[in-house]
Amino acid sequence: MIPAAIVTAIVERLTRELARPRRRYRPLRVGRNIAGWIDDARALRLGAFADVFEVQDDAIVLTPGLDDAAAATTALDRVARALAAEGRLTAWRDERYAVVPSFGAPPLFLLERAAARYFGVHTYAAHVNGLVRRDEDVAMWIARRSPTKAIDPGLLDNLVGGGIAAGQEIATTVVKEAWEEAGIAESLARQACLAGSVDICREQPDGLQRETIFVHDLWLPAASVPAGQDGEVVGHRLVSLPEAARLIANASGPDVVTADASLVVVDCLLRQGAIDPDAPGYAALAALGRVPEG
Repeated sequence: MIPAAIVTAIVERLTRELARPRRRYRPLRVGRNIAGWIDDARALRLGAFADVFEVQDDAIVLTPGLDDAAAATTALDRVARALAAEGRLTAWRDERYAVVPSFGAPPLFLLERAAARYFGVHTYAAHVNGLVRRDEDVAMWIARRSPTKAIDPGLLDNLVGGGIAAGQEIATTVVKEAWEEAGIAESLARQACLAGSVDICREQPDGLQRETIFVHDLWLPAASVPAGQDGEVVGHRLVSLPEAARLIANASGPDVVTADASLVVVDCLLRQGAIDPDAPGYAALAALGRVPEG
């Protein structure tokens, strides 16, 4: 079992880093749908794009004629490129997210990934816990992100993780990211088991992160060693579940696990029975990743 002190440290760290937003946000409305949430400073900047946005006191509305997905996509792409040129976005990805009222619904528009947090749109991702059976114990593969990554450079991460781009599905994202980040063949990647989801809603320097992560477990052969293929991951380590817990409790130094990945690890630890249900902080851990509506 994970020591109670480690459980407490995890709760303290993730409660702080995943805290709900405190500042004011206005909804970005497309017709009757809310496409995103934007703070006052960013709303002021968007007001300069008068042909795209009508900035009201209680909402930001796409101007008439932009309720069509294709037209809205074109207009938002022009805005995103202008914001990027001003240095207001993270590194341009040349990859779009589908902005949807609910997962799987027809998109309201497509948006460059680097602009997702600026507009506070709800994004979706797929992460995979790479697990290995060692005698009577379970071990977990942890990856290290490249120091050149636009977000969380050099931090530790789940074995596999990536945003679900427009036109992609959960399973195809798992297959794609599993090969790119760990060299896992499609036949094995498709054995990843969907175990549920966790949600994040928090303020970040580049805007509001609103994300649902679809959590998977993938049992790997004991002899397999992950190998990144696209340069986004620069190393891997195999750790016991108690060591994984100690890593996600750590809030500073070279071995910090991203908050997103830490939430996925917590979910796995709970499901694997690695944390005593009677331990102080168990209920708080179980509540992480359950973002209330509103």
